[in-house]
Amino acid sequence: MPKTGKAFSVRMTNCGPLGWVSDKSGGYRYQATHPTTGRPWPELPRGLLSLWDEVTGLTRPPEACLINYYAPGAKMGSHRDEDEADRGAPVVSISLGDDATFHIGGLERGDPKRRLRLKSGDVVVLGGAARLAYHGIDRIHPRTSDLLAEGGRFNLTLRRVT
Repeated sequence: MPKTGKAFSVRMTNCGPLGWVSDKSGGYRYQATHPTTGRPWPELPRGLLSLWDEVTGLTRPPEACLINYYAPGAKMGSHRDEDEADRGAPVVSISLGDDATFHIGGLERGDPKRRLRLKSGDVVVLGGAARLAYHGIDRIHPRTSDLLAEGGRFNLTLRRVT
């Protein structure tokens, strides 16, 4: 975390031309290389590019795919995806593995929240008025998918950045 240096409860990596990273000294940001190895992120798989085209209708491809792994017990606090210069493009989220309780609220942190149960294969598109809505993961529902032998959930989040 930027202010404390404390680790997130989810493990993360990236693919695509840019990756989202965070640390105590640099804060939240996108960069073209892995912060430890200095190597470029792997390319975005064709299947993710096709899905982006299908659900967004945009001619510009995503520039970043944040890959979060939620082990059983992990969660993601309420936040907004606001580190991107291009906020006109939606954020596309793909769920794989165990079910998760997802919440989405309004443009203010204290706005009422709606909760949805996301299953493996679900795709959420946050665009338009919802692009900057507060959202997060309240909990993972263990053993609701057999996709991952160890359980847990992957979330792939595609974004335009620039």
